[in-house]
Amino acid sequence: QVQLVESGGGLVQPGGSLRLSCAASGSIFGIYAMHWYRQAPGKQRELVASITSGGDTMYGDSVKGRFTISRENAKNTAYLEMNSLKPEDTAVYYCNLRGRWWGQGTQVTVSS
Repeated sequence: QVQLVESGGGLVQPGGSLRLSCAASGSIFGIYAMHWYRQAPGKQRELVASITSGGDTMYGDSVKGRFTISRENAKNTAYLEMNSLKPEDTAVYYCNLRGRWWGQGTQVTVSS
């Protein structure tokens, strides 16, 4: 059984930064791709960024150049560095392992 726990969300002003973390239990973290999704009120969940076990990354168009996904397999942890935040980035952010296991989500609110 894999458990994922996100942290690092909060309230930030437009233009600010946040770093989300996703800590995983178990021994399989390093084998699979990690993903960050987000869901804003009234909207569908969307893929924000992904990173393979080898470190290859991809980003959604709305966050390219502003967000950076990374991982430390030795710590069973993935990160999402978010810069130049905009009000439209406000959402609950979820990490996902292998497209199968989900965290509980962490709220990010961008507002002045």
